[in-house]
Amino acid sequence: MMKKNLLVVLACAALIPTLAQARDTVHFLDFNEVVQEATNAGRLDGSVKFYLGNTPRGASIVRKGVTTSKKTNAFGKSDEAACSWVLQSALINLQNAAKAAGANAVVNLVSNYQNKEYKSTKNYECHAGAIMAGVALKGDYAKVR
Repeated sequence: MMKKNLLVVLACAALIPTLAQARDTVHFLDFNEVVQEATNAGRLDGSVKFYLGNTPRGASIVRKGVTTSKKTNAFGKSDEAACSWVLQSALINLQNAAKAAGANAVVNLVSNYQNKEYKSTKNYECHAGAIMAGVALKGDYAKVR
């Protein structure tokens, strides 16, 4: 009986590394496509502009180093769909906070997943797994003309 219980425990323990090694696929996807999708759907109202990887000339910084980190359920969704959804959530958060701070733009926006910056003027970084997808962003609130 003791040997049988020991075998069951060992068999269960052998499964733990498999369960713990969750998928984490990194994607670099088109930022403006998602902004346009969110705007078309009315999730973004267009009052705040997003400048990925740069600051337009003449911008006046209102608050530096703002961050947002969002996760979403990815179960049953393609990685691209989950990544789009989670980026939209992050952008809505930034839009609302920028307006509350008196800004009309988020500039110098970079991906900042696990505090590692990925800077691009075209793509954002998204991490997708079997259950969750996540996006982290960092930038500055600003007033632009």
